[in-house]
Amino acid sequence: MPKGKTYLKDKEETELIETLARNKTVFAWSASDLKGVSRDIIQHSLDINPKMKPKKQRQRKMPNDRILAAKAEVQRLLDANVIKEVKYSEWLANVVLVPKKNGKMRMCIDFTYLNKACTKDPFPLPRIDTFVDKAARCERFSLLDCFSRYHQIWHNKEDEEKTSFTTPFGTYYYTRMPKGLKNAGSTFA
Repeated sequence: MPKGKTYLKDKEETELIETLARNKTVFAWSASDLKGVSRDIIQHSLDINPKMKPKKQRQRKMPNDRILAAKAEVQRLLDANVIKEVKYSEWLANVVLVPKKNGKMRMCIDFTYLNKACTKDPFPLPRIDTFVDKAARCERFSLLDCFSRYHQIWHNKEDEEKTSFTTPFGTYYYTRMPKGLKNAGSTFA
């Protein structure tokens, strides 16, 4: 068997295909399919220290290729209703584009000042070895692509505009939880 690949028996493959076909409506086939987890179940709150003053970062210059990459990512997030445009915001962060191994760009937001203003979450993330031990007893398990996992959890309405970021073509804020926030991982886990 080639390294890194696994093969199912014919019966297992048939069962898997039938299960996926029966449940195809639960999968997000595009960014616009991500509806998010109901606010009644969970919302992410920033828990900002009220003594901290809001900070606005000055917009950094970007080369044209990075502006185009940022524009494409912003449009994808707008289409998925993950971000909204904002005119004025007390908090403002910069976009940072980081090259990926495949040559594309990953858009990150520099939430440095916002993270400094947030109180530290006293609850650590669950231990990965516990999850591995539980999975070891299973007959089958699947590793789902959680590409947009954070974008499935809504922000508390009062905190949305605090996640504002600036680009050369507009200012936006997250309506759903982005990566890079201090306590985002513990809300997601």
